[in-house]
Parts: sequence; structure tokens; C-alpha cells
Amino acid sequence: MLSRCLELEPCRYNGERIPFDLVRHLEPWVKFRPVCPEVEVGLGVPRDTIRLVASGKRTLLVQPATGRDVTEDMETFADRFLSVADGVDGFILKSRSPSCGPGGVKVYKDAQSRFAGRSEPGLFAGAVLARFGGLAVEDEGRLRNRRIREHFLTKLFALARLREIGGGGRTGDLVRFQSMYKFVLLAYGEKHLRSLGRIVANADRRPFTEVFARYRAGFMAALGGMPRARTFINVFQHIAGFFSDGLTAGEKAHFGSLVTRFRSGRAPASSVTSLLESWAVRFEADYILDQALFAPFPEALVSEADSGKGRKG
Repeated sequence: MLSRCLELEPCRYNGERIPFDLVRHLEPWVKFRPVCPEVEVGLGVPRDTIRLVASGKRTLLVQPATGRDVTEDMETFADRFLSVADGVDGFILKSRSPSCGPGGVKVYKDAQSRFAGRSEPGLFAGAVLARFGGLAVEDEGRLRNRRIREHFLTKLFALARLREIGGGGRTGDLVRFQSMYKFVLLAYGEKHLRSLGRIVANADRRPFTEVFARYRAGFMAALGGMPRARTFINVFQHIAGFFSDGLTAGEKAHFGSLVTRFRSGRAPASSVTSLLESWAVRFEADYILDQALFAPFPEALVSEADSGKGRKG
């Protein structure tokens, strides 16, 4: 699901469209469901700005210039719209928007105040997070950061694969998925790899729908946070260990240099995985080549995932 103002239509409050290259690069691989909650509740284009305002324990969504309170309209729309959003794997939302921002949106003391007391998700985004928080959810500002973007794409396409497996209803497919994502899961945390492994190990003893629901929930939790560079490096070194006896001193030194650059944020993960994949081909390590770590998302998106550092907040 995508905020409509990102690359698609000029529907921001000022009638502008936000250029965002990632949307164009994703278009061949995903089906977008565009939405502009502010237009959907009748605010029009262009429109006077809205803001979040603290009111006791509640947060209201108001339009200072007109005095209009659109809180109930937005909550009603979000509930209706999201209740039929089946088959969604992720969301790209407009950063810092009082409706769509998934975090860091200013909450003011009153409609006219110049100072914000706190920050939180926008009203529509809050409903998204409450209902779909386990999916791949980001805003376009954070997605300009390389590692955040790589994490988002990895999670988005993994969940799409997992959704297809759920529709197929075959336990063997779930077992193969777990095997394929072994090193990805290890990069996110060994405890998640082990807990998910226990679920599929006993999959034949329970109905597939029950096993799949448990596995999907555990997988979303496993990829819930950004992986640390250190855990990724542990995986890189683990894979390199399969080939160490056949590598020259120069090859090992080159690998170490790439890892160092990755650790410092000067190189993307793909610079290391590409080298490891070439060694797997050279040594005919089919088990290694089958790992999703080498193709967590379509190859055409690798250059987009690797470009720039962007912002993290």
C-alpha cells in the first residue's frame, strides 16, 4: 500500500506530488494500492493543513484554519479501508504527515500553538501499525537510507513469498522456506532461527493453518527490527568458512576488506554477498546458492537498495 502523493498523483495539501524513485523501480514487481486518507475524508486538493493536537488522553486531527475536527472521519475511514486490505505485504507512507506518517509526527498543545509537546504516528498510520505493524511499514524519508531500504525490501518480498505458501497449504513448502531463509534469519538473530525451526520441525503433527499462523507471526517478529551489522558479519564469516581451505591469501584479504567497509557503512551488504555467491558457484555449494540471503529481493532492485545512505530518523 502506498501514499498516493508519493510519485503517483499531485494530491498533497499544496497540490504537489513527491518524487520518489523507489516507487518507479518497484512498479514491475508489486501491485500498488494507492491511498490519500486526507482526500478520502473530503479535505480536497489543495487544502488547508491539518495537525495532530493533544486533548487529554486522546490525539485529535484538526484543521487550524477552519477549526474543523476530522478525527472521527479519519478513524472511520481507516477502519473501513484497512478492514478489507487483504493480501497486503507492506506500506510506504508519507513521512511526518499528520495522517500517514508512521512515526515522528508532531503533536501540538492546541490548534494554534507553534510548539509540539511530543511526536507519534499520524492518525491513519497509527491504525495501520495497530492492524499491520508486523508487515514491512516505512516512510519515504527513512527509505532513503540504504540499510533501512535493504531491510524493508528483504522483509517485503519475504512476506510476499510466505503469503503464497500460506495459500498453497503445503507443509513441505514451509519447510523449504525455512531452509532458504536460514542465513537471513541468522543475520536477524539466532534465537528466531531456532524458534521457527522448532515450529516447522513439528509441522506434521498439527493442521497446516495453525502451523502457518504461528510461523508467520514468528517470522514477522524475527524481521521486526533492523539487523545489526555485527550479526550480518557473523553470517558472512560463517559462509566464508565453507570455502576457506580453497581460498588464496589475497582472496581472504579482499573479503576482509569488504567486511570492514560494510561494518563502517561504506559498502552495501550486496558487495559481500556477491563475492560469497561467486565462491559458492566456484565450489559448487548448492546448499549455499539456494539461500535467500543472495537474492532477498529481485536483482533489478539491488542497485536501488544499495544507493546512498539517506536519513535514519
